[in-house]
Amino acid sequence: MTVKVNDGCIGCGACESICDAVFSVSDKAEVNESAVADNIDCVKEAADACPVGAIEVE
Repeated sequence: MTVKVNDGCIGCGACESICDAVFSVSDKAEVNESAVADNIDCVKEAADACPVGAIEVE
């Protein structure tokens, strides 16, 4: 599984509050690739919760 945050990210922090093992937000969300495999459920939840659809899960 690959997780990307596109340029539409507004840095709201919703993803980090749902799945802080994978996402961290300063100006824009960043993905901790090494943590994705162990946190697939919360990654999907964070992607669904993103208000601008900036998290791409493939």
